Formats: sequence, structure tokens, C-alpha cells
Amino acid sequence: MKAIIIEPSTQVIENIEIESYDDIVKQIGFDTIISDEMDQGQNRVYFDEECFLRGSNGRFQIDNLIPVSGVGIIVGASNENSSLSNVTTSIDNIQKRLKFL
Repeated sequence: MKAIIIEPSTQVIENIEIESYDDIVKQIGFDTIISDEMDQGQNRVYFDEECFLRGSNGRFQIDNLIPVSGVGIIVGASNENSSLSNVTTSIDNIQKRLKFL
């Protein structure tokens, strides 16, 4: 499925393909993953729950969500059963809403 990766240490945002939650864990690099709802529940941004404790490189913030340190993955979300789906927003849309801190 289609997803978007945000790498704040290099300020890169790009499309990626993932197959499962395990791919999100691999991309982020840690297994303590949490997510925040975006776009009225259509998408979620996944990140390392302990990102500030680890001192990960780079930070970003989307809209008014809590700032995140380290890699973030945006994936579509199905509200009915919490399953992953294709991201419903574009890189251009995210770039307009994203701040690197």
C-alpha cells in the first residue's frame, strides 16, 4: 500500500510502499510505535513513542499535532477496523502543512 515517509534529519518527504505494520516498524527503526489521527481520521502518522527520550535526529510537526522527533510514516486508516490502507493525501499537501523544527 502507498504511504509517505518523513525523514526530518535530511528533510526528505517521499512516497513509499509498505505491506504491513511490520514495515512501519522497520522504516521507523523502533518497535515502540504510536500514531496520531490526521485528516479527520482518513490518515494516521506513525512515529516512535520514545522519540524524545532517544534523542532522535531531526524534528517535524504536521498541522497542530505534537512535534515528532525521528522518522514518521503517514498511512491511510480505516476507522471501522483500524486496518491500514493507502494514504489519501499527497506529498504536496503534506509539504504545505509540515514544519521541520
